[in-house]
Amino acid sequence: MENERTEDGVCSAESVNGSREVWSSRDSDSSSTDHLVVMVNGILGSAADWKFAAEQFVRTLPDKVFVHCSERNVAKLTLDGVDVMGERLVEEVLEVIDRKPNICKISFIAHSVGGLVARYAIGKLYRPAKTKIVEDLSAEKVVEESRGTIGGLEAINFVTVATPHLGSRGNKQVPFLFGLTAIEKVATCVIHWIFRRTGRHLFLTDEDEGKPPLLRRMVEDSGDYPFMSALGTFRRRVSYSNAGCDHIVGWRTSSIRRNTELPKWESSLNEKYPHVVYEEHCKANDTEQSEPILGENGGAEKLEEELVTSLSRVSWDKVDVSFHSSWQWFAAHSIIQVKDHNMHMEGEDVIRHIIDHFLT
Repeated sequence: MENERTEDGVCSAESVNGSREVWSSRDSDSSSTDHLVVMVNGILGSAADWKFAAEQFVRTLPDKVFVHCSERNVAKLTLDGVDVMGERLVEEVLEVIDRKPNICKISFIAHSVGGLVARYAIGKLYRPAKTKIVEDLSAEKVVEESRGTIGGLEAINFVTVATPHLGSRGNKQVPFLFGLTAIEKVATCVIHWIFRRTGRHLFLTDEDEGKPPLLRRMVEDSGDYPFMSALGTFRRRVSYSNAGCDHIVGWRTSSIRRNTELPKWESSLNEKYPHVVYEEHCKANDTEQSEPILGENGGAEKLEEELVTSLSRVSWDKVDVSFHSSWQWFAAHSIIQVKDHNMHMEGEDVIRHIIDHFLT
């Protein structure tokens, strides 16, 4: 790492490739740090997008966390596909773990498509639980089973921020397409011209070797990639969603809900978090999916139902955010992350909410 600097008790350094690492400047804090927090940027983004959040994490939890802002998938590299980006992230995380032998816990915080990249990566980083038989004091054999790990580390928090978990295909999942079926169908056909392979994954039009779309494969334990077992091994999963004003990622897809499950909200729940308008804990639901009532976009709706049902087999904390009263409401997709502190400072309370509810 190069360009190391210290400010207000926080050390940060950037690599020649653009990654950013943030930790406490106090030796006593940094020596006790055992929790790696990996922050992942969204499409066409960079490690700098998480600068504000990373520094706030270390200021609040100086003796607990070491933050690594990923750099392997930045700018045009974010157009190479969720799987390719996921493989790069795996390599990057393993390199960080090798450099930090004191680390024993890991969490991910990811924005937009970065949440899908992180979900792919943990599928490859997952190590299944180990079962061993031990004898207790009465000489009876007892079976002990440990939890699965991510890269050999205890999995704690998996946090997504405005991530299109259900993809972006039709059914008003991309608000700037105005919910018009004709425009959505055209977008599905041409999106790969703009966002290349990543666009195909987001709009569920990829058919590699006759396989189902990648996002469909990522809601099950698929071959060598146990995606859902990996997601389930985290102690806590959280989705932060814009309840409105996000023209890039719709409310349903980021909050993993059916249209009928979207809650009604009126105003802020807490003065400390003025933009948080709804919170709920959704328990794991193992019930079989019901056949959806199909409209004119039947194929997309059926696929969406499969994604919602499968992702709901693990518990989620869902936090809904609204910037409808902000003068920059049109930039909600960036404000929720505080992508640029000077421009998006109204999202500070969302970052504070993430930190205050973060398990260490």
